[in-house]
Amino acid sequence: MNEYLTLTEASELIGKSKETLRRWDREGKLSAVREPMSNYRVYKRQEVESLFAIFFANDTKETISNFVQPENEYKVLELFAGAGGLAVGMEKAGLKCVALNEIDKWACQTLRKNRPNWEVLEGDVKDFDFSKYHNQVDVVTGGFPCQAFSYAGKKLGLADARGTLFYEFARVVSEVNPPICIGENVRGLLSHDNGKTLQGMISILDEIGYNVVPVQVLKAINYKVPQKRERLILVGIRKDINLNYEYPKPYKKIYNLSEALKKGELFESDVPKSEGAKYPKSKIEVLDLVPQKGYWRDLPLDIQKKFMGGSFFLGGGKTGIARRIGWDEPCLTLTCSPAQKQTERCHPDETRPFTVREYARIQTFPDEWQFEGSIAQQYKQIGNAVPVNLGREVGYSIINFLNRYYSLSKPK
Repeated sequence: MNEYLTLTEASELIGKSKETLRRWDREGKLSAVREPMSNYRVYKRQEVESLFAIFFANDTKETISNFVQPENEYKVLELFAGAGGLAVGMEKAGLKCVALNEIDKWACQTLRKNRPNWEVLEGDVKDFDFSKYHNQVDVVTGGFPCQAFSYAGKKLGLADARGTLFYEFARVVSEVNPPICIGENVRGLLSHDNGKTLQGMISILDEIGYNVVPVQVLKAINYKVPQKRERLILVGIRKDINLNYEYPKPYKKIYNLSEALKKGELFESDVPKSEGAKYPKSKIEVLDLVPQKGYWRDLPLDIQKKFMGGSFFLGGGKTGIARRIGWDEPCLTLTCSPAQKQTERCHPDETRPFTVREYARIQTFPDEWQFEGSIAQQYKQIGNAVPVNLGREVGYSIINFLNRYYSLSKPK
């Protein structure tokens, strides 16, 4: 294992921002050194691990719970549902799914196979009218893609977003009129088009009668997901409702890959055997040389240069390249294709990508949730999903809000 950590690696390892580490370096609390080979400023792994041993103590006593019982039957309408990660999480929290829209035929087949009672609306969201759900649904959810808008005026309106999938999300919210709506997206939405895209979305929700709660990025590892994945959550509250929405509280315990794939707190058995992608022979020869928790910098210098090509000279961490995950750490964010170059997520003991069922475990799907389509289609569905356990915790936060809303709006 490499004895040095880049700024990015040290930041990820102890859960502190790069800016905090730079400040500590200036203050002499945790000093960076020059790596002999590259002359980059790096941290000695041993120093980081011994100084922050408390961060790695995984037997932390949990003192919080987001669990809440629904006081009524709450209904959810989901757009851009994919293979059901968010929907299953909401179901686990206690919300009732009345309909899901999804354009991908394989994802729709997955939804129907696992939940024959769900109404799956297959096709382009713009071809559906949702007005029959007007005042019949408590929450509209959706993971709309991040698309730029055209700016017609100073304040972006719904008409300016026409042709984007966020326009469709807002249109459906407007048609259905739920007390609360939840959009989810990648962290990159914060900086997309210098933040203008997100501001546009907020002004559109404002135009259709919803106040947006200050946006947060939730880290999946804080919500019982053994994966370093982040999702931006956009919450709109109907303007006639004077109630705060509270994001789910983060848990102390961080789950690792061992707890994803082996019997333990998260799952009652070891991961089931299943099919999986394979690396080409040339990649196996390289990854065989990478230790657990190692990556391309752990390779001999001549192989580093050959494997990395031109990007070898660009500097920086690039810690996901030729990466072998360790049993005692959460997995890096899963991608839609497990064998593609520069996003390797190699099994700790065997030189291969994670199988379909291992992928599903890392996303906290139940073992009985089956995926339809080719192996490539199954990986894509799982890689695109919201982790089920994260969806469940967000579901609890919605139920908490709706319980308070309906208790206040009952006739006196």
